[in-house]
Amino acid sequence: MKNITPWRNDSVFIAPLSPACRMCAKGSKMVILITGLCSTRCFYCPLSFKKGGTDRIFADEWELENEQDTKKLIREAESIEATGAGITGGDPLIVWKRVQTYITLLKGTFGEKFNIHLYTSALKNANHLHDLIATGLDEVRFHPLPNTWRSMEKSPISKIVKNTVNTNTDVAIEIPVLPKKEQEILSLITWAETQGVRWVNLNELEFSERNCDAFRNRGFQVKNDISAGVKGSEQTAVKVIKMTQKKDLRIGVHYCSVSFKDGIQLKNRIKRRAQYIAKPYDVIIKDGTLVKGAIYPTSRSLRRVSTILQETYNVPLNLLFIDTEKKRVELAAWLLQKIAPKLTKLEYHCFIVEEYPTVDRLEVERTPVSDL
Repeated sequence: MKNITPWRNDSVFIAPLSPACRMCAKGSKMVILITGLCSTRCFYCPLSFKKGGTDRIFADEWELENEQDTKKLIREAESIEATGAGITGGDPLIVWKRVQTYITLLKGTFGEKFNIHLYTSALKNANHLHDLIATGLDEVRFHPLPNTWRSMEKSPISKIVKNTVNTNTDVAIEIPVLPKKEQEILSLITWAETQGVRWVNLNELEFSERNCDAFRNRGFQVKNDISAGVKGSEQTAVKVIKMTQKKDLRIGVHYCSVSFKDGIQLKNRIKRRAQYIAKPYDVIIKDGTLVKGAIYPTSRSLRRVSTILQETYNVPLNLLFIDTEKKRVELAAWLLQKIAPKLTKLEYHCFIVEEYPTVDRLEVERTPVSDL
């Protein structure tokens, strides 16, 4: 009987575990939302209103203007020192030619070892999976709809799953864990085992702005005050894994918690990006966010402020940056704290800011230097 291996942040698995999952845990998997379009209307879809149902492309948090905007795609992969990419949606097969283009580009840029997996319901354009595999796709993660979990032989994707198993790509099943669906999920895992599927990923069901009304209408609740996870989803997953262990199946089963995605996968990816983009004056703190000083002048130009800081206060040029987007001058926080009392007399608003190293530079906190 195989062991159940506890992982981090309540995630557990029975080996084998997908190489892509190990990369995600290190933060080295770039997430490509290749389209928000999908042929299904899953009530539990966690995509935001901004992304769901629209043909938009994102490399992590960075939106690409169109499918020809590949420079951002490569830059984002470089900025986290990516070892692979997960292509998701929507359903990527709706834009399968775009997927093929990206696989070719990423493999050509980073080499054949750059691991690429794809998540799909395979209800449209499934015949083109073989084109993607021939291009270099490393893993296909099928998402069968819940009403087929007990009777996968009758599922519209049963045949394509079987055909894909006979290729040189890894084949997986990935589903959300609906509470109290232990028997249905176990039936799905057992079927996957008989087909030669390598592993099944069980994702904790998660509240989002887009699915919360559907969840509440079905009686779902958040499991606690600090999590977006659905109450009962984790308990169901753990039961399923224990039931799988007792059946002594060869297939790998991995339960991925919401806290694992946020506290391990996302945090580690952010840390990798911070190390890559941090300027000499940025301080990287433990969660991967950046702390810096910021001056917001009310009357003088940003360039004039930068000149004054250099000539009057001897701030080195390498510890200064004119941020035209946020209309501020950035500098080392420790230097700003020293000179801020003099700057306020010049009608400069001085803050210590903390923000994410992502392309959107989401601000976490802004504290007036006078309050420190």
